[in-house]
Amino acid sequence: MLEWVTITLMVALTVIVTLAVIARLLGQSFSWYDEVAAIILAWITYYGSALAALHRRHIGFDTVLLALPLQLRLAALLLGEAVVLVFFVLMARAGFQVLEVLAGDTLISIRWVPVQFTQSVIPIGALLFILAQLLSLPGYWKTTAAGISLEHAEIEEEVEAELEKNKDRV
Repeated sequence: MLEWVTITLMVALTVIVTLAVIARLLGQSFSWYDEVAAIILAWITYYGSALAALHRRHIGFDTVLLALPLQLRLAALLLGEAVVLVFFVLMARAGFQVLEVLAGDTLISIRWVPVQFTQSVIPIGALLFILAQLLSLPGYWKTTAAGISLEHAEIEEEVEAELEKNKDRV
């Protein structure tokens, strides 16, 4: 679902930017382009971030984590997860407070679109990130306990795929 949302937003942004460029080449411009494009870019960032969390694709230092003894490694993993979850709980809370403050405001260029709608990505994105972290935690726990690096596994998968793809060339 998150993949579909993120892809749809990227396609929408591409279409909007393309139409805006064509319109400017024709001597016209859309009054709403800048505002809407910035909002969609923010949405891609928040929803894409939750998608990356679901697949554990954010930047990490699991090589450092895996160098620790097992008990310390698992304790560090839990501490790191707790810090991330607390941060996103606070972000969701702040996002809901922002929505209360923005009640009644509308976009400047499209007066019928509430700013609350556009900024709802903050608490929704934070909650999705929390959910993604929690859903992916058991698998991450298992691989970390086994001493397997997510970064190295990803690199090995890519190498295997390239070798398979190019095996006919040799």
